[in-house]
This record gives sequence, C-alpha cells and structure tokens, in this order.
Amino acid sequence: MSGAAARAPVPTWLATGAGRETAIAARLAAASPAGAAVSSVIILEGMPSGLSPLADLADTSPSVQVLRIAPGCLHCSGNLVLRVTLNRVLRHPPEQLYIGLASAEHLELFRDFLQAAPYAALLDLQADLAA
Repeated sequence: MSGAAARAPVPTWLATGAGRETAIAARLAAASPAGAAVSSVIILEGMPSGLSPLADLADTSPSVQVLRIAPGCLHCSGNLVLRVTLNRVLRHPPEQLYIGLASAEHLELFRDFLQAAPYAALLDLQADLAA
C-alpha cells in the first residue's frame, strides 16, 4: 500500500500444551497493569478442556478477544484457517497477540511459517510461554 504509514510488528507469543490458556492468562495479567487495558487477541487451537481461565477474561474485558480454531495441527492442516484468522486480526492489529497450540510437535515449523512473508513483517515473535 503506497502512502500507508508503516506500523510496528505486533508482539506475538506462542503457547503450547495443556496449560497454554493458564500461561496466556498469567501473561495477560502481567502485561495489563491495574486500570490499563491492552488490546489483545488470543487464537487458540481446539476447544477448552473444562473451565478456561480466558473465558471470564474475554467476557469482562472488551480489550481481549478470544478466537478458537478447530483442533488439528495448525502447521499440518495447510494453515488455511489460521491464515484467514490472522489476516482478519492483522487488518486492525491488537497491541499483543497470543497463539495457543495444543501440541509442541511442530512448534519450530510453525515458527518458521510465522517468520516468513508476509507475517515476518507483521509479527514480532517473543519467547514461547511456558505451559
């Protein structure tokens, strides 16, 4: 786009495993000091197992949006659903983005996907969240 101001890449964290939602909730709490709303989007693979620590957060904080993608390796499935979801999110980028994967099996391949064009310029991958 010519004439469009360049925007900073969105800080993005990857979380894997059964505790990924708890790890994301803890990071969100640490990133949002009392009274300061940080716009955040969370993309999660699969449905929650039991009570999700993110459900109440998304219901009570308008600055947090939780999106769920059907279970299945986001790397192996051809990334179509993830690409569409990411593209929609990045049209109006949040201040931070979290992606929760059910398994770490293909985490490095998934990271490579996010570090390739066009996402390399749009996302600033952070250290993975311990889950």
